[in-house]
Amino acid sequence: MTIIDLRSDTVTKPSPAMRAAMAAADVGDDVYGEDPTVNRLEALAAGMLGTDAAVFVASGTQSNLLAIMAHCRRGDEYIAGQAAHCYRYEGGGAAVLGGVQPQPLDFEPDGTLDLGRVAAAIKPVDSHFARTRLLCLENTQAGKALPVAYLARVASFTRVRELALHLDGARLFNAAVALGVEAREIARHFDSVSVCLSKGLGAPVGSLLCGSRELVAEARRWRKVLGGGMRQAGVLAAAGIIALAENVDRLADDHATARRLAEGLAAIGGLAVDPAAVQTNMVFLCLPPARADALAAYLRERGILISGRESIRLVTHLDVTREDVDRVVAVFREYFAGPGRSLAEGGTCS
Repeated sequence: MTIIDLRSDTVTKPSPAMRAAMAAADVGDDVYGEDPTVNRLEALAAGMLGTDAAVFVASGTQSNLLAIMAHCRRGDEYIAGQAAHCYRYEGGGAAVLGGVQPQPLDFEPDGTLDLGRVAAAIKPVDSHFARTRLLCLENTQAGKALPVAYLARVASFTRVRELALHLDGARLFNAAVALGVEAREIARHFDSVSVCLSKGLGAPVGSLLCGSRELVAEARRWRKVLGGGMRQAGVLAAAGIIALAENVDRLADDHATARRLAEGLAAIGGLAVDPAAVQTNMVFLCLPPARADALAAYLRERGILISGRESIRLVTHLDVTREDVDRVVAVFREYFAGPGRSLAEGGTCS
């Protein structure tokens, strides 16, 4: 049975072109700055985002941590969304390893942070408080691309308040494709930008932290301190070059596949899915936990993997085809047509 994995776009497999490039990669010692393939990848990423420099790291979690530690010192504070990856899903690394306190705020429905609430959260200059140094945004956030006009307002806001501005751009290129702009048009508003290569771009591992030469130099130091220095990393960077050179424009295919999935699910009576809310490669639906668990088990038996309980996130990627989506919709319809499973008998969660 062919498995259709909708749990995340992190499950993608490297393409034959990536595997060939990895096997043939010209390598050196990256800790000494001597790996030519890593250097090419970093220069390519910096050029695409319009920054002075970039550093190749093992993961998006490490990239975000390096950015926070480069911008802040012990006893400082960063502001982020309550559901932001850098706050909720990265093991508390900034606090544990950097001594940097998080100040989470609720996201607005469109994935933005209300700047009035951000302003109220900035601590006064007083020895009782942590020093607010950094604001972190996430793009995309729950599949939503932050409006470019909003980014300009945030950049002006942080300059006035003397805060640094970091973007967790794990899916930055999804946002750029959805908005119809170059990635640099998004990145130019930020002091640092993290970009993940191992999600929709399809590389097997790796992220990049992009910013000024000074910021990247500081991040390189912290990368070494945290045990993240890599030697012949060109074997990995070669796949990243393919990802950036060949897989950005094709993200539009994943977005179209997600919309097809949403439209198919919305046609199942009572299943609350809004195709108009799908901007990139994520579809969300909501069920009570017990019903979500039963659905996941039913799908798993039929070769379809999903994750989540009350809020189920279905993620399309380069290993999910239109035919796969049609199969998923058919199995969903089959499940809810079964005895005792009608959505009218329990409804969706609020």
